[in-house]
Amino acid sequence: MSATNDGSGLGQRGQLTTLRSCPGAWEQFEGVRQLSLAICSTLESDDYMLQAMDDVSPAKWHLAHTTWFFERFILTRCQWYEVFHPSYDFLFNSYYRTAGAFHSRPRRGLLSRPSTSEITGYRAHVEAGMKRLLLEDQESFQMKDHALVDLLELGLNHEQQHQELLLSDIKYNFFSQPLAPALRSPHLLHRSASNLPQPMNWIDIEPGIHLIGASGEAFSYDNERPEHTVFVDSVSMGSRLVSNQEYQAFIEDGGYEKVALWLSEGWDWIVDGNVQHPLYWQKKDATWQEFTLHGWAELDPSIPVSHINYFEADAFARWSGARLPTEQEWEIFAGSHRDMDRGQGFDLNTLHAKPAGNDDLQLSSLWQWTSSSYGPYPGFKPLAGNLAEYNGKFMVNQYVLRGGSYATPPNHLRDSYRNFYPTNASWQFSGIRLAKTKEN
Repeated sequence: MSATNDGSGLGQRGQLTTLRSCPGAWEQFEGVRQLSLAICSTLESDDYMLQAMDDVSPAKWHLAHTTWFFERFILTRCQWYEVFHPSYDFLFNSYYRTAGAFHSRPRRGLLSRPSTSEITGYRAHVEAGMKRLLLEDQESFQMKDHALVDLLELGLNHEQQHQELLLSDIKYNFFSQPLAPALRSPHLLHRSASNLPQPMNWIDIEPGIHLIGASGEAFSYDNERPEHTVFVDSVSMGSRLVSNQEYQAFIEDGGYEKVALWLSEGWDWIVDGNVQHPLYWQKKDATWQEFTLHGWAELDPSIPVSHINYFEADAFARWSGARLPTEQEWEIFAGSHRDMDRGQGFDLNTLHAKPAGNDDLQLSSLWQWTSSSYGPYPGFKPLAGNLAEYNGKFMVNQYVLRGGSYATPPNHLRDSYRNFYPTNASWQFSGIRLAKTKEN
């Protein structure tokens, strides 16, 4: 998105209106970069190259790829900058075909070299270049498709996306090991005083025409634009997310055994994988347990059920006599309740969902599946140049999630944010909000 309001170009400028009028640009850059390292601060050296399945990436790859993004799209436009290593453009490009060939995603776990220490050196090299650019030598930046401030904002938001991916991927990698290590101390795991979730209430949205999508000067991705009008009929939205207790009732009622509850592909997924419960659950001595970033813990009935894929969310909604909201309904619902608690927030020490409190709609406790296929808004224009591949080319065979999660970094949440994953994705921090069509 560009700095205009026509929905084209790169990113809408937020606080970084211009680099000269925002002397804190370097400090903002440095703060985001430090959080990536803080997430990994308790990893052992061997943990950095784990890749337990094709859809996750090793921690050291995330640290390198986010660095490559700044080098490839910003620093290489400066005549004085020296590329750290010529092979890194191949190793750490994720999927930008217009930027050249790249290493196969399922084989990222084979990259024992470069070592983690070399990647640490790579990060330091790029950060030194960014510091020089932001504090001393902006004039040498060669303008092509985008303004420097737009590229910087996109790069920072891109790294924040990968910070959440770091947490989701580390969790899956640790879960896949017999010793089931913890990223954070088990003593920091929050557990509610009550085993009962807050009552589920229903909040009405009246029929009418509404504006959705991003507008104005705040940063947003191209897939959130342009702002446009939609008509939404009468609907009631769940006042909180579905709890572990409610999902356990679904299991005990034979939810994973009743074919009528499931979409055809969802039932195939159950049969092929012999699926009987959510990804991170296990039953031990008749007691349900859940794997967390703090290790295994007894299942807390009052917190929202997490790591649910689209098939599971859709089947539970059907079992409960409800449905999943559309992304339009979700955004209108969230936008009309900005004065209420937005959820538990990001806490690097306590990385786990919490129960709903009074007036807590859990809008950003977990990503919430919608029934909307991921596609372009009317008038959608992708980013220019190589970055046209950032979002647009994934607009097929995926569903939209809204809200954010307890693993989403600060300053990375907004009502218009459109996350997206395929229907069988369970390793992300995803949960369920229900909707009901109101009868006239």
